[in-house]
Amino acid sequence: MFEFLKKIIKKDSPEKKSAAKKEVAKKPQKKGPSAPKQKVSKTPRISEKKEALRPKQRFEPSPKVVEKKPIATSEEKIIPKEEKKSGFFGFADKIKKGLTRTREKLTTELTTLFSGKKIDEALFEELETILLTSDVGISATTYLLDSIRASIKKNNIENADEIKGLLKEKLIELLAPIENPLVLKGTNPYVIMVVGVNGAGKTTTIGKLTKIFLDEDKSVLIAAGDTFRAAATEQLQVWGQRNNVHVVSQASGDPGAVIFDAINSAKAKNIDIVIADTAGRLPTQKHLIDEITKVKRVINKCHTEAPHEILLVLDANTGQNAISQLKIFNEALGITGLALTKLDGTAKGGVIAAIAKEQPIPLRYIGVGESIDDLKVFNAQEYVDALF
Repeated sequence: MFEFLKKIIKKDSPEKKSAAKKEVAKKPQKKGPSAPKQKVSKTPRISEKKEALRPKQRFEPSPKVVEKKPIATSEEKIIPKEEKKSGFFGFADKIKKGLTRTREKLTTELTTLFSGKKIDEALFEELETILLTSDVGISATTYLLDSIRASIKKNNIENADEIKGLLKEKLIELLAPIENPLVLKGTNPYVIMVVGVNGAGKTTTIGKLTKIFLDEDKSVLIAAGDTFRAAATEQLQVWGQRNNVHVVSQASGDPGAVIFDAINSAKAKNIDIVIADTAGRLPTQKHLIDEITKVKRVINKCHTEAPHEILLVLDANTGQNAISQLKIFNEALGITGLALTKLDGTAKGGVIAAIAKEQPIPLRYIGVGESIDDLKVFNAQEYVDALF
């Protein structure tokens, strides 16, 4: 009996214990995973909200700082720098650049001469040598030295360094009378007859002159009157193509006839300017000079008052020889204007002073480089500034 009861108790107790154990085991399994899920899910939500709020407060001023960087003032500072880098030389800068050789010679010698020196005859003798070797010429050199002496005496100047300023001032006074730009007056077409010795640069000057007139909205026609040199016509054709201008020429013939046809063509087409090239003439050969006077007469018969301008082209490298050329051409044709070329290739740019003193004929243009834009209207002030 007792054994039977024990068996019953044994069967009941393990089941209850196991059930209790299972219930106890099940409860932590249910609560265990659910509790951490709730904690994990809640904490990130709070942190995410805080983190979402914090950057907004922290980075609110940052857009303002970013917006201030690309402001208009920074762009305005950059634009002029780019323009300066990409810009071309100005009018005065072109002349200064072209006169580099002459300026370097004068500046070096004059600085050495006037630094710490006394104003005496020895100083004036050295200054005279410098001017003469720069092709200023005897007449112009004498005029400049006399003018400087008078100013020193009048103003009681004792410092030799001040003489450089006086020289610049007197040189401007000397050159001012030949500063006379070309003005197109008279009936159309305005005829420009270009003359000069071989190699002076007539053909190149004509090409550059054409560019100047086209920039002034003038129509131009070129007459290839140098029929003695075959290459002259070809060169003018090239310049004509570059400027998109018609060139009247003949395979062979009289230069007067070529120019005659060109003027009549310009009349028919209502062209503003005719630039007539002529053969290079040596001033020592009288018969060649006589031939060019014939061309002038033909032009006058074809068109009243023409040629309106007789432009003599002189090479700056010839120095004082340019003065003799000017005298002979002026006596034969009556030169009305000058173009002095190749000033960039010589250290003797003082020849203009000699021209101004001995043969004060208007200097229309100066050539200061090989580019098509390197023929400039002569200005006394800018020229002297470029020399010092």
